[in-house]
Amino acid sequence: MMIEAVIWDFGGVLTTSPFEAFARFETERGLPADIIRRTNAANHLENAWAKFERAEVDIETFDKLFAAESEALGAEVRGREVLPLLSGDLRPEMVEALTRVKARFRTGCITNNLPANAIGSHSGRSLYVAEVMALFDHIIESAKIGLRKPDPRIYRLMVEKLGVDPRRCVYLDDLGVNLKPARDMGMTTIKVVNAPQAIIELEAATGLVLR
Repeated sequence: MMIEAVIWDFGGVLTTSPFEAFARFETERGLPADIIRRTNAANHLENAWAKFERAEVDIETFDKLFAAESEALGAEVRGREVLPLLSGDLRPEMVEALTRVKARFRTGCITNNLPANAIGSHSGRSLYVAEVMALFDHIIESAKIGLRKPDPRIYRLMVEKLGVDPRRCVYLDDLGVNLKPARDMGMTTIKVVNAPQAIIELEAATGLVLR
């Protein structure tokens, strides 16, 4: 089928992954390797992270819940200390690919994000991010609608808003668990490991030159 839309995750796709920052933090603090990622992955539909991304808890509650969950896995990490690690850098080559895709197809962004001001002000970066966000025909933010990936409803909502058949969509995400519901709907999925790999796969899926 001909592609009609390309739907993007934001963090870890259009920006660098926070996983590197997590690893540095753990090394600096003498924490067990991957304690932050393991805490995020445990009970991933209902843990502190999930509740915060759906805006069901405030930052104080998130801080305490994350500390308890990480302690149960071997070492206490305060939720507040994890938040500043989330802001990756924009990947210019991915932004260029998005710009070229936008010229031909419908574009959407589904992002699991945090309530406004949870991470603090990034005024200089925010302006550039706003320019990138303007390239999307529709954006769905988990903290604004109370749904987060991998809930299948968030993907259905996007295709409804874009007015496209999911079988005519490409979806990019850096987490396999978030790709599965999109694939189950019939979307072509791309797991983003790095920018060059993702762009090659997206060129193959769309037939466009993106570099």
